[in-house]
Amino acid sequence: MSAVVTLIAATSFALDEQTAQTARAALGPLGADSVTLDWLAPGRACDIALGGLAPEQAEAAVRRALGDLPVDVIAQAPANRKKRLLVADMESTIIEQEMLDELGDYVGLKQHIADITARAMNGEIDFKGAVRERVALLKGLKESVIDEVWQRATLMPGAKALVATMRANGATCVLVSGGFRCFTERVRTWVGFDDDRGNVLEVVDGTMTGAVVEPILDKDSKLEALLAYAGERRVPTPETMAVGDGANDLPMLLAAGLGVAYHAKPTVAAQARARVDHGDLTALLYAQGYRAGEIVEG
Repeated sequence: MSAVVTLIAATSFALDEQTAQTARAALGPLGADSVTLDWLAPGRACDIALGGLAPEQAEAAVRRALGDLPVDVIAQAPANRKKRLLVADMESTIIEQEMLDELGDYVGLKQHIADITARAMNGEIDFKGAVRERVALLKGLKESVIDEVWQRATLMPGAKALVATMRANGATCVLVSGGFRCFTERVRTWVGFDDDRGNVLEVVDGTMTGAVVEPILDKDSKLEALLAYAGERRVPTPETMAVGDGANDLPMLLAAGLGVAYHAKPTVAAQARARVDHGDLTALLYAQGYRAGEIVEG
């Protein structure tokens, strides 16, 4: 077996036998052999194992065959599918919000700050500069606002199941964010991550100064974190997984054994080797070969 292609449907779409067979049939004309179908979750996810084609060739053929159907397609080599280390971005990945944008609501600048965030996450402007620019707009805001903003946070569907299932199978799960420790610490506890890293808002006498404590954690820091956690835990790179949505996630996505662009910004989705555009975070479990009955809800 040279490749396995995983089909994962959006929660609003039923992945049926006909669709799966359409994907399977697309591989034969390219020279694939020993093509077998294995359902991981009826109506939701299946594996197509094959020989004779590289994963990239298989994925391209299946994507063409399925067209615009809301089905994610992830192709990879069959070895080391179940990962021993997960490094996850936080905002718009594990939680649905960008918390700096939410803080901006308290100074009447949410949309302005959100526009800067969007450009930074799409790689249009320097990430560190964007962090400093946005935080400067929060100068004078009371630290107590953080507790109020935290009440707006909602988990991305499948977040708890992803972490709980991987940890139950011996994996280490860490949260590495360009956002702030005042939120990463809470998300770590909420979801069950082993550790977290993030930036620190400077606060003096209970008031935000408009500055970030240096050094700022950015795309290079995320890559360094992936390599550091893997080294500390003696996890070979092929057995690592990273997930994120923004340009500051791209280096770690490209370095991981399986790097998944999750509902990502266009420039990130275009460059990542794997992407989830339709499914929730349980898609990362199906991509590793977990079956529905093995998923821990958390």
